[in-house]
Amino acid sequence: QGVGDALFRVDWVEVAAEPVGSVRVAVLGEEFADLGALERALAGGAEVPELVVAEVGVPVGGGPEAARSVAVEVLGLVQRWLAVEGLSEARLAVVTRRGVGVGDELPDVALAPVWGLVRSAQSEHPGRFVLVDVDGDGGGVPEWGSFAGGEEPQFAVRGGRVLVPRLGRVSASLPAGGAWRLAVGRAGSLEDLALVPSEGGRPLGAGEVRVDVRAAGVNFRDVLIALGMYPGEAPLGSEAAGVVLEVGAEVTDLKPGDRVYGFVPQGFGPRAVADRRMVVPMPSGWSFAQAAAVPVVYLTAYYGLVDLAGLRAGERVLVHAAAGGVGMAAVQLAHHLGAEVFATASAHKWDAVRALGVADGRIASSRDLAFREAFLEATGGAGVDVVLNALAGEYVDTTLELLPRGGRFIEMGKTDIRDPKVVGAAHAGV
Repeated sequence: QGVGDALFRVDWVEVAAEPVGSVRVAVLGEEFADLGALERALAGGAEVPELVVAEVGVPVGGGPEAARSVAVEVLGLVQRWLAVEGLSEARLAVVTRRGVGVGDELPDVALAPVWGLVRSAQSEHPGRFVLVDVDGDGGGVPEWGSFAGGEEPQFAVRGGRVLVPRLGRVSASLPAGGAWRLAVGRAGSLEDLALVPSEGGRPLGAGEVRVDVRAAGVNFRDVLIALGMYPGEAPLGSEAAGVVLEVGAEVTDLKPGDRVYGFVPQGFGPRAVADRRMVVPMPSGWSFAQAAAVPVVYLTAYYGLVDLAGLRAGERVLVHAAAGGVGMAAVQLAHHLGAEVFATASAHKWDAVRALGVADGRIASSRDLAFREAFLEATGGAGVDVVLNALAGEYVDTTLELLPRGGRFIEMGKTDIRDPKVVGAAHAGV
């Protein structure tokens, strides 16, 4: 219950919206063409409005350029508004159409940045701006004067109803009993995640531990699962760090209160059940976030380099995509094992690879095939003994040529799996 009470979301609640007395309103694009026209009218003695309404339109075509254009336009409007001395007591209503999502709605991506920009202006200049989002057709909007006063800085109008944002507790929508986890609602999109019942509260079996999850690692496997690209059925969440709440029968080396990390299935929730063999005590000085980021990448690298490749001290190993999660772990483990490391990465990530202790002559780009010549030259034509691969297509063919004396080619990718017998026939000893 405590966890549920600590989670909040934005709810939109209906409020009464009626102008208090007579409000002087100026609508840009109607009685005044733009803010400049209003300034000139004020200079000529026109009455100062209490509320100025400016609707933000979206250029035809949409896309990133439209979002950028709208943001630049609104930034200019906000800056000019603040610079007009004659309007220092007035309020600017920035109006969008579907610029913010209410409930399950998806906002117009070209207008959504407007809300972030104006919210920043509101925090810096209280009382000078109000955000109003209306239905796509603009129907049912109350009198503009309704938004002139009061303390509300943001409104959404839907079907004639005026709504304002409020923080609401998530606990009411959590699965019964508070045992929940984050899961894929509909595979294929990161927009359709859902909270579903978890097994975090079930009775423990022999050799299991219950963990109060403090941090959970998000890795590329989770992305593939959410997008429906992972083979077979698999839940989100595979690595986490937390505190032991309870131990099952046969668990004698852990107790409640111990800090642990490791493989924690369905770890995207407040509590989860893990196999005792899959978690270990956290080193002193580590944060939960640090510990949760370790298991998958380091165990993947260790399994590839040690269990599969049998990498030994003095051997040469090529780590492709060395600036990635598994790649960085593999470089560190290879150095720990006493191997000589060669690495590829995008050129703008080379500093990260150098920081891991890889010399310049042993770093090449993963975006072209020049690494073959570079590494053959650096090794006097001998090539390497082990490859930890994450590339595909012609990059695999080129990499195999870096094993002229035979060796072990460890494949981490999923898009270009080669038949070991075919590879061995074309490249003796590989």
